[in-house]
Amino acid sequence: MQIKLVIIGGVAGGATAAARARRLNEHAEIILFERGEHISFANCGLPYYIGGVIAERKNLLITTKKAFSKRYRIDVRINAEVVAIDRPNKELVVRNLVSGEQYRESYDKIILAPGAEPIRPPIPGIDLDGIFHLRDIPDSDRIKAMLDQGKPETAVVVGGGFIGLEMAENLVGRGVKTTVVEMAEQVMTPLDPEVAAMVHAHLKENGVILELGQRVESFRRDHGSLVVATGQGKELPCDMIVSAIGVKPENKLAKAGGLELGPRGHIRVDAAMRTSDPDIYAVGDAVEIRDLVTGLPATVALAGPANKQGRIAADNVMGRKSLYNGVLGSSIVKVFKLSVAGTGANEKTLVKHGIPYRVSYTHSGSHASYYPGAAPMAIKLIFSPEEGRILGAQIVGEEGVDKRIDIVATAIHGGMTVFDLEELELAYAPPYSSAKDPINMAGFVSANIVKGDAEAVQWHEYPELRKRGAVLVDLRSKKEIEAAGSIPGALHIPLDELRDSLESLDKEKEHILFCAVGMRGYLAHRILRQNGLRSWNLSGGYRTFIAAREEIMRESPDEELWLSE
Repeated sequence: MQIKLVIIGGVAGGATAAARARRLNEHAEIILFERGEHISFANCGLPYYIGGVIAERKNLLITTKKAFSKRYRIDVRINAEVVAIDRPNKELVVRNLVSGEQYRESYDKIILAPGAEPIRPPIPGIDLDGIFHLRDIPDSDRIKAMLDQGKPETAVVVGGGFIGLEMAENLVGRGVKTTVVEMAEQVMTPLDPEVAAMVHAHLKENGVILELGQRVESFRRDHGSLVVATGQGKELPCDMIVSAIGVKPENKLAKAGGLELGPRGHIRVDAAMRTSDPDIYAVGDAVEIRDLVTGLPATVALAGPANKQGRIAADNVMGRKSLYNGVLGSSIVKVFKLSVAGTGANEKTLVKHGIPYRVSYTHSGSHASYYPGAAPMAIKLIFSPEEGRILGAQIVGEEGVDKRIDIVATAIHGGMTVFDLEELELAYAPPYSSAKDPINMAGFVSANIVKGDAEAVQWHEYPELRKRGAVLVDLRSKKEIEAAGSIPGALHIPLDELRDSLESLDKEKEHILFCAVGMRGYLAHRILRQNGLRSWNLSGGYRTFIAAREEIMRESPDEELWLSE
């Protein structure tokens, strides 16, 4: 098949598409244009290079122009910017950024992989020296040079997303006192608020100052220091600023070329990654695709989807039918000792679009409690109320988070339910898991809710029940309460004394039961229900309740810890 394929943009989507296209067609003419000097680099590793975790700059380079060209016989042109697409004549206008020369190049098919660029809002002072953005290796070189040579003592990171938090961690690791300024009331907006609150508490534990709900109004210099001024009246002096406000699609070519765009400027594509022009495909951070859970238009700036889309676009260009069925947005980020992960729909999205759902919270050990080193893991599972189809999950913990979120992502792709999670047979040995893996436990708890065996109330719903006279009952031991506190106004009845205390409970009232993580609350709920008393189990127990308030649960010397539940 004789075809001339032009790929605009390298890195994840473009370089993957080029390599896949060559594997499918040895005789095609393939040209890859890259505006920068690197066709493929590990942009997700840039904060860790800045922080010194990745010691060698060369380790960021996945491949070079020379190596890629030789292996795949592809015409790679770096420092070459495509400035226009002449669709009627099927030609590109290309500018050599070194010589300034401009020329035209014909094409049969195009794969656009322009990626996304950092948002640079028109804030006064945003171009001051000492304010950095992070998109590519030269950006990371500038930030690293500032740290190595300028020896800053303080920094402000504007934006609490993935890049912002990774930069905060690595700046702290370099000994820089760091403040994160975020316009929203939480970091990592894909997380639901009570899950993000766990991250807030951990950031504060590690010395990061959080300024949430703060919109930056201006940057200025004052007596040698940079100053970040917010609309809420905050003045934050510092030695350097990293702007990680977010990214927007690099859509200049597509827009000028008349391709159809979504409401936020992303390039609209079908399942074959084809744009509104049948000879032009688009992949990666700049495209609008379909959300696998909701079926609604979605956008994600993640390397995994970009790689898959690049393969699919190349397949279709070369005559193979291949479809991209949708995105889950599966992601994970390291925040000091925590791993924070999510997949599928969050609760905020489902509420916004009126999609019915239920939620469960579980707190399990990362592996068997009797094997040293087990760490707590919080799992929020979201599922449909009728059949229990899995809609999404968010997990926070120190160990084992990655494999659990991947299991849930796989389950969503397979259309599985919470009942399937109950039955999953997962590898077990004490250093790695428990006989009932945390994913099994999430399945058990969620299945109980779907079947009606458990009636759960969420941390943010309980005040309404209290208003109508519900009684709070703390089922933990005295030692646990002394160590970790309790919810004000709660009646204290340890679980093992509950059956003997039934006569003291008012059968005309509802009871909100809680323990450390929810297991004893469920047992108590079954006891009360079968004795004619109305009750609710506080989902996720006291641990979820206080986590939502950005507190960290102090462990008790009592034997009835979360590990034993």
